[in-house]
Amino acid sequence: MNKGDLIARMAKDARVSKAAAEKSIDSFCDAVTTTLKKGGKVTLVGFGTFSTARRKARVGRNPATGQVIKIAAATVPKFSPGKALKDTVRGKKK
Repeated sequence: MNKGDLIARMAKDARVSKAAAEKSIDSFCDAVTTTLKKGGKVTLVGFGTFSTARRKARVGRNPATGQVIKIAAATVPKFSPGKALKDTVRGKKK
């Protein structure tokens, strides 16, 4: 499913226009991005939590040349699925 598919699905389920659904998705994405950028986290109970994690600096290897390279430390986005989402995907009954 891509963004266009998600917009169409949300518009149909919520009985709103595709433009309104797209604004909702864009607003959600902007809110999550802004919160993570500020170091916060977004929790949707049952669905999951968007947060950030600090990745330490490390040594890697260029797969094409085999040359050793230094990879800088970085803050990366992270998603942890909630119990309800995990159970649904696994096929467990509620």
